[in-house]
Amino acid sequence: MFLKACQCGIQYASVTRSKTRLELSFTRTSFYNMPCEAVAHFLILYGSQRGQAQSIAEEICQQAAEHGFTADISCLSNQDKYNVDSEIRPVVFVVSTTGDGDPPDTAQKFVRKIKSKSLPHDHFSHLRYALLALGDTNYANFCNGGKTIDSRLQQLGAKHFYATGHADDGTGLEVVVDPWIEGLWDSLKKTFSSMATSNQQGTDLSDCTQDNNSKNASNQEKNKPDLEVDLHLLKLSEVDSQKEKTITSDSSDAETLSTVLVASLKQSVPPLSESALNVPALPASYLEVLLEQASTEGETVPSKDGYHEVSISKAVQLTQHDSVKTAILLELDILEQNIAYQPGDSFDILCPNRASEVEELLLKLDLQMQKNCAVQVNLLKNCSKKAAKVPLHIPQNASLQFILTWCLEIRSTPKKAFVRALADFTQNGSEKRRLLELCSKEGSADYNSFVRDANVCLLDLLRAFPSCLPPLSLLFEHLPKLQPRAYSAASSSLQHPGKVHFVFNVVEFPARPEHPARTGLCTGWLADHVSSILRPLGTVPASEHLGTSALPKVHVRPRPSSIFHLPADLSVPVIMVGPGTGVAPFVGFLQQREKEREVNQEATFGETWLFFGCRHKDKDFLFREELERFAHNGTLSHLIVCFSRDEPDAQGIVNRPTYVQHNLRLHAKNVASILLKDKGCLYVCGDAKNMAKDVNDTLLEIIGNELQVDKLDAMKTVAGFREEKRYLQDIWS
Repeated sequence: MFLKACQCGIQYASVTRSKTRLELSFTRTSFYNMPCEAVAHFLILYGSQRGQAQSIAEEICQQAAEHGFTADISCLSNQDKYNVDSEIRPVVFVVSTTGDGDPPDTAQKFVRKIKSKSLPHDHFSHLRYALLALGDTNYANFCNGGKTIDSRLQQLGAKHFYATGHADDGTGLEVVVDPWIEGLWDSLKKTFSSMATSNQQGTDLSDCTQDNNSKNASNQEKNKPDLEVDLHLLKLSEVDSQKEKTITSDSSDAETLSTVLVASLKQSVPPLSESALNVPALPASYLEVLLEQASTEGETVPSKDGYHEVSISKAVQLTQHDSVKTAILLELDILEQNIAYQPGDSFDILCPNRASEVEELLLKLDLQMQKNCAVQVNLLKNCSKKAAKVPLHIPQNASLQFILTWCLEIRSTPKKAFVRALADFTQNGSEKRRLLELCSKEGSADYNSFVRDANVCLLDLLRAFPSCLPPLSLLFEHLPKLQPRAYSAASSSLQHPGKVHFVFNVVEFPARPEHPARTGLCTGWLADHVSSILRPLGTVPASEHLGTSALPKVHVRPRPSSIFHLPADLSVPVIMVGPGTGVAPFVGFLQQREKEREVNQEATFGETWLFFGCRHKDKDFLFREELERFAHNGTLSHLIVCFSRDEPDAQGIVNRPTYVQHNLRLHAKNVASILLKDKGCLYVCGDAKNMAKDVNDTLLEIIGNELQVDKLDAMKTVAGFREEKRYLQDIWS
């Protein structure tokens, strides 16, 4: 909604469409009747891994002033800026989840501190807080970073003043985040009112969020629904409403044919096109960007934060030319950099934005003549954004082209706040209206369908709405940092000293009305980058005839895993589930185990099981020769494969296993025995959205049948495997 601050309240502007223009109609609502200015202060603490939690926390901070509150904001890592041990103001936590359900790096120190066993059970009895947890249901341990903090605060006596929200990036964070923030303000109002009442009655401030009096207790309980359940239902209804809308408008004239209107990125249909809109407040600008004519020659990707420039010594296409997906194996030469790693570790790869997309973006912004100018970024004088700072990922004095190529994620999906800001720089009335619809509460289904689910980026919006001409500062304020992409090591340094392998599928996004066909940012770039040395499987590498200086280079950083490694005890049996490129870390495991068997011939080794699957045996059976060699020499005890798209063989086998979970079910007795009796380890690598969930469901079924228990007890047993680090996942969406 548009907001205009005034002495006695806030004006909320609803937007309606007339035939020729946008109309604004204002209604007035009062500020909350706060007892005094000091009482209306609260604290926001965030723990963010990739910037999402920080962005949401800053949005809450920004909205606070519009609702009559004053908020301080800090990252959980800045423990010199806050002290929850004695904090009497309400505290709002926004916490993401990373890895295998871990709190983000910026929250690790805080979590260790509150987990101290020396803290008394009432250590946080004074604390009144609300918590918004971010996660992704495609992964195990959904929202566990936030849940870890939430449960520990509760154990130490802290009290909720507002129910915890669990936002799912798998269906769209905003589905939960937006209503959670909307409900926050009323809860804060009640909390501050209760605090004021308690102070007037001389009561202890630590009791400020209890019911004002017993006669109101039942009413408050009635009016306070279980937010988690409400948000879950809301999420389901939002997802259901994302289906494409086809609306038929019948003329009042019976003889007139019906007109079919179909919603799209550029166009809405009734009732949305005729609705008044509640749109977000316009985000405050806070950056000033200056372009100076200065030499920026010789710019290179900075080798900081542990990154190394290494040569790609080999590139092999592992799949046949007619396979559905193209899988490529790369070999990196890391000898000179002395990079150490273990099978199960991964590597971060720095990749640039597409040169063609950067050029088009410069053209859309009318900045192609300034692309080599040096960029200076400063905070605007008297900016109203709380805790505003120049983004650290935007280097000073770098060229504009360099920043758009290496520093900003121009392929990221614009958040609603960004769409709202873009609308203000759109000249055409109908285009502006559509952008306002997409960021409005009423247009949530359209935003999900045509922006989020369609993987629309800034450039797609500028193509769709050509009268939108945003300033450079707006892009710097809203585009996130260009993040590295992580790939699992598919080798062992014992087998390939001075080398590391990794394998990837070239991701392809087919053309759709919202955007042209394109490949994944990193996988597409890597495929193009190694095209000069790429060879089919089984042929002589072209790179053998090239000098090191002629080989393509890439910037990498090792990303050690704390747990996704082979057991230290060689006798522990291992089950590996890795269809498609998910087999990559297990190739490294088996290379390692093969070498260990050579040097420890007297040792007892546990069984190794690999469940692999792909579409076609003769087209995309990755590492086939190597895996069959492992099976032949005893390194791999059992190689269990399935091919989902191959026709049944001559015997016409009925119920032939199609996916890895089907083979797990066929070998249920062995799987159960290894996990329950032999205390073995289960590793799963690959797709989180489908495969990992199906494997987990199958595991619950296997354990339930073996122990003759219901699903709940089976879940507890499997949770125990996770706690003991015997059920480990390396999965992605």
